[in-house]
Amino acid sequence: MVKEIRLSVAPMMDWTDRHCRFFHRLLNPTIQLYTEMVTTGAILHGDRDRFLRFNGEEHPLVLQLGGSNPLELAECAKIAEDYGYDEVNLNCGCPSDRVQKGAIGACLMTEPEVVARAIDAMKSAISLPVTIKCRIGVDHFDDHEFLQHFIQVNKDSGCNVFIIHARKAWLKGLSPKQNREIPELIYDRVYKIKNEFPELHIGINGGVTSIGQIEEHVPHIDEVMIGRAAYQSPLFLRELAVWQDVDQEKLLTIEQVVDAMREYAAREYKENNTPLHSIARHMMGLFQGMPGARSWRQNLSRISVDRTQDSGRLLEAIPKKNVTLL
Repeated sequence: MVKEIRLSVAPMMDWTDRHCRFFHRLLNPTIQLYTEMVTTGAILHGDRDRFLRFNGEEHPLVLQLGGSNPLELAECAKIAEDYGYDEVNLNCGCPSDRVQKGAIGACLMTEPEVVARAIDAMKSAISLPVTIKCRIGVDHFDDHEFLQHFIQVNKDSGCNVFIIHARKAWLKGLSPKQNREIPELIYDRVYKIKNEFPELHIGINGGVTSIGQIEEHVPHIDEVMIGRAAYQSPLFLRELAVWQDVDQEKLLTIEQVVDAMREYAAREYKENNTPLHSIARHMMGLFQGMPGARSWRQNLSRISVDRTQDSGRLLEAIPKKNVTLL
């Protein structure tokens, strides 16, 4: 590697729950993991433990919050600190209908002063790092000066870590999926922010699916965040561990990973009555691009159909032919 760089897996709604994160940690012992976005209302008025509990193996782990009220965000940040999270991140990039109704997520990019008050309140409440994940713009607010102003205002509030999705968000007319694919990726705009604010930790997110792409980003920024590639092709995380020069003795073979998930699933069912299919669904892409990938997916799909709780089915599902267990 040209320089030290932080790698992370993006927060993804309905995907990066604690079962997924446990799985990802088995594949890469050092990459930074994020929760799904959790709203302040869910924490303050819902089943708090359901949204916040995690496995100790998941560290380093970031809680991503969705909200705009400084007092509520500060209270939730303190709760996160008490739970043992390593960092708190404020979502200023999600364009879904859900966040638009609450005027949070990407909506906040048009109100940098509101975000700054929230950052100040959270930093005053906890000793953990408080960071921001945002887009390069939103709707027609998409020139460099708009992003520059957003960064400056929140830098002044004390935030020194920004993870920037290099696409703008359209709040109307595009679905969340389309917002991940249709707006143009403009990596140079993120690079320019790093040049203008060299003292800040600037990360980049969006469209990264290979080590070659990461190596292109490395000279320009401080962090690369992996999105859907980590979920759809989980072995990419193991490739990244090798690229990071992680001690080979710390890396598990695929068979060891599956066996660890078998043990985890059995424990989860015993302690929390967690259905096996809720865990197995995150493992569908494990053999992506390898011989036997189709049979693996079919076998895991049957786990859901059969509603079985026999976690041994995970080991039985491993393709037997033409598969090298890395």
